[in-house]
Amino acid sequence: MPKRCPIIRSSPTTALHTIRRAISPAICRTMIGPVTGGFGSRISMLHALDCPESGWRASRNRPGVYVIDRTRPRPPVTALGQLMMPPGSATKVPAVLLVHGSGGIYPALADFWGKRFNEQGIAVFIIDIFGARGVKSTADDQSLVPFSADIADAFAALNLLASHPRIDRDRIVIMGFSRGGIAAWRTAVNKIAAGLGTDGLRFAAHIPVYSGGCTGITSVTVKPGVFGPAPMLWIHGDEDDYTYAVDCQDFAQRIRATGTPTEFVLLAGARHKFDLDDPRRIPQPNAVKARQGCPLEFDVDALTFRDRRNGAAIAAADVPAFNKANCAATGATVEGDRKSREAAAKAVDAFLKQVFKL
Repeated sequence: MPKRCPIIRSSPTTALHTIRRAISPAICRTMIGPVTGGFGSRISMLHALDCPESGWRASRNRPGVYVIDRTRPRPPVTALGQLMMPPGSATKVPAVLLVHGSGGIYPALADFWGKRFNEQGIAVFIIDIFGARGVKSTADDQSLVPFSADIADAFAALNLLASHPRIDRDRIVIMGFSRGGIAAWRTAVNKIAAGLGTDGLRFAAHIPVYSGGCTGITSVTVKPGVFGPAPMLWIHGDEDDYTYAVDCQDFAQRIRATGTPTEFVLLAGARHKFDLDDPRRIPQPNAVKARQGCPLEFDVDALTFRDRRNGAAIAAADVPAFNKANCAATGATVEGDRKSREAAAKAVDAFLKQVFKL
């Protein structure tokens, strides 16, 4: 019999949505939904228990969901989010879910993006994936919070927003930054959405901004049927030395070639985290990243890692050595650039106007 993690339950009066996140041989079942008490300026949601297993485990019960993780207990937590509603609308409004990166919540999420979207009649939900887990940053150690948590939180937030009486459930977009960009595009993977979504609910569009995961352990093999039909807008700086624009351009082009409407905006001179208020170039010497051109990816159909150069399968036991030899690197810089941020925002405005039919 497989080991089973405990079931997390909320109050009987809470509307629950079930997420089954199976990680063979351990099967973790998670109840996710809004906490009782209605919608306030800060909204809570029950979040997933990550099984304390080590290494990579794939599930044939819920394909496409996997983790690379150290052995570490994962107690249940209540993740918090800030809901910013536009004033004065009598009709249901569209919404954007903002997902932070490895550095956690930063002021521009609310002060720039949230305010800008609210002014256009768009609700904003800023989720704090790290806070309740006692983590401030994963830049130097991404295993502090498994990437599966970001995806589970994103779908929990989607379900939560869809239940809000003032939000149009069919017009909810996810926009993520750096590590959050991985969540922004991975929620478009059909098998991940089938495993974590509820009643066919999907994001209306996906906006990865200076996204990670275009190569390496969190990347996926792109082929017809892997990604859904919802449109994507990728935004990246051409001077980004943390997540390389050339890798994400190639990844986005391959997604477009399989039929998903995909746009890519390349910002001249912009570096990683160009939407910061701080214009200083700040070194991140210990930041963990994927080397440019890293050929490692995960095939969500075959449930195996592959070498993209030749399509060869890589056994799970060989992934750490392959990653170390071909992909693992450290060191990057971040730099705020208000000109690039405004250019990015204008591209997002135009994209959302089409998606939301504003």
